[in-house]
Amino acid sequence: MAEKRSADGEIAKQDPSGKRQRCAASDGKVYFSYADVHSAISSLTGKLLEWKPDVIVAIGGGGFIPARMLRTELKIPILAVSLELYDDETQSARTQVVKKQWFDETSGVGKDVRGKRVLIVDEVDDSRATLEYCVKELQETNAPSAIAVAVVHNKLKEKKGKLSEDIAYFAGEDVPNKWNCYPWDAAVYGHSIHEHEELARQCAVGKEATA
Repeated sequence: MAEKRSADGEIAKQDPSGKRQRCAASDGKVYFSYADVHSAISSLTGKLLEWKPDVIVAIGGGGFIPARMLRTELKIPILAVSLELYDDETQSARTQVVKKQWFDETSGVGKDVRGKRVLIVDEVDDSRATLEYCVKELQETNAPSAIAVAVVHNKLKEKKGKLSEDIAYFAGEDVPNKWNCYPWDAAVYGHSIHEHEELARQCAVGKEATA
């Protein structure tokens, strides 16, 4: 089943107070390991199987690896789109989402979208602007019969983007509103993958890590 929504249509959020919270590294960022990502996204498998998606649409670049992890469990094909809200060079948000790549509906797996059940996958629900854009673009361009969204992490913050009530929503884990660093971006932050994984380990045990 999808996450419950409150009366005003917003996603009802888990109370993280009962969980051991990750701490930020010395640079103020929170690092996540491949195992963290795999555990969070795989925890949604049962609910997603109940929703019965026909195809995954992975938002690049952050949604590619979580989507591939889910594919093993869901056994459905993946389509890739590339949407950008955050600029890696400035490490800041753009004023609007940039559509860089979309799939071809006339060939291959692209034919499996129109009139079918589509699962959008991304790594983090931050402002929700990218997810809103992707949902609307799918509805207007490809007309699936139903759309769901699955993210590894949902940041506990006010959202700029909106998802309508008919969009099923699944989040592997609710996290505080801090800058998340994922292993596939290790080099962006000047770390080897081994250095990144060690920072993630220290963040997970609540020990301040030196980035």
